[in-house]
Amino acid sequence: QVRLVESGGGSVQAGGSLRLSCAVSGNTYSTYCMGWFRQAPGKERGLLATIYTGGGGTTYYADSVKGRFTISQDNAKKMLFLQMNSVKAEDTAMYYCAAELGWGRAPCSGGDPPPNRTRYWGQGTQVTVSS
Repeated sequence: QVRLVESGGGSVQAGGSLRLSCAVSGNTYSTYCMGWFRQAPGKERGLLATIYTGGGGTTYYADSVKGRFTISQDNAKKMLFLQMNSVKAEDTAMYYCAAELGWGRAPCSGGDPPPNRTRYWGQGTQVTVSS
């Protein structure tokens, strides 16, 4: 089983910075990619950033956070990070980390994973940005 625990959320003023962390434990040998999602009240959960564990750690960002947020990982420590800079009020949401385990060539996306992969979720950490 795989367990993910987020930390680092809290309150921050607009224009400020915050760093989220995600500790991963369990059998993560077949991890294909990891990512950060967020869900604001009344909205669906959406993908913010993805990092692939192989291939040099290729990253993907949603347009809404490109240039402001950075995803990174420390494989030795089994940690995933999200550095959030120049935050805005619309960044207020519950933030979740996710790990997708399995194989195949289909890219990691915000939708359901392909049949040969399984996605695991953390419990979420709240980020509130005040203007």
